[in-house]
Amino acid sequence: MTPLVLIPGMMCDGRLWRGIDARLPRRTIVHAPVTEAERVEDLAALVLAAAPPRFALAGLSMGGIVAMEIVRQAPERVEGLALLDTNPRAEAPEMAARRQPQIDRALAGGLAAVMRDELKPNYLAPGPGKTPILDLCLEMALGLGPAVFARQSRALRDRPDQQATLAAFRGPALVLMGEQDRLCPLERHALMHRLMPQSRLAVIPGAGHLPTLEQPDATLDELALWLEAC
Repeated sequence: MTPLVLIPGMMCDGRLWRGIDARLPRRTIVHAPVTEAERVEDLAALVLAAAPPRFALAGLSMGGIVAMEIVRQAPERVEGLALLDTNPRAEAPEMAARRQPQIDRALAGGLAAVMRDELKPNYLAPGPGKTPILDLCLEMALGLGPAVFARQSRALRDRPDQQATLAAFRGPALVLMGEQDRLCPLERHALMHRLMPQSRLAVIPGAGHLPTLEQPDATLDELALWLEAC
């Protein structure tokens, strides 16, 4: 059975993939951190160095961005690719301009405020049940700390465009998003689906940018279906 490598989003850890270990008890699952470098290329190389020889690969948000770079560097090692709530394009200039002020605030002791006030409010779909998820997101972020925030922010700011990478990928693919994702809207996922016409495009109702936490059962159903082909 093909091992599964999971890459979390920015300032998240393995808890982002709620319930997946219990759902897939017979599959080897590797939770790959993306915390020790400030270039997407170097983060991908670190994941590859620790990964099995061949594997299925899933990444959410920043994790998807690193996953695309892994495919660019070592396409022969990736049996299947799942991209969740992510973006194949390089950073937009207006987003890049916001990174350094956020880094400065985080390094000056304001990481909790940056996460609470500027980032996390845009993550989730409206409705009840948001507070425990936001609390978990803040707990994960504070556990990683401001230096990781700075490295990850720079990696995202300077990332390459990966549209050609996706167009060249031929393995089983899943493109998944929360229906109400405001950070990575439908047009970006439709683009990835067009670049990989063999992919399945899945839109999860009642979820925003973090469907693995907001609608874990529906998201795991889609991941399990994708893994059957890997």
